[in-house]
Amino acid sequence: MPEEVSDQEEHGSNSLPEIEYPRIISYNLNEGERPGGLKVRYKIRVETGKKAAALNAQQAQAIKELLLWARQHRRP
Repeated sequence: MPEEVSDQEEHGSNSLPEIEYPRIISYNLNEGERPGGLKVRYKIRVETGKKAAALNAQQAQAIKELLLWARQHRRP
C-alpha cells in the first residue's frame, strides 16, 4: 500500500515564504502614466495589529480633514 501524503506536505513547496512586518512596497509610475511628466513613486507600508489600527485611524482623520477643507473651498 502506498504511503499517504497530507495535502500540506504535498503542497508545501507552493507556499509563500513568511512575510516579515512592517513591509514596504514601492511602485514607480511608468512614463506614460505620469501627470505632466512628473516622476511619481508610491510607497506602501504594510502593518498589522495595533500599529495598523492606529495608522488606519490617523489616515481616516486626515481624509476627513481634507474633505472638510475641500467642501469649504469649493468654487461656484
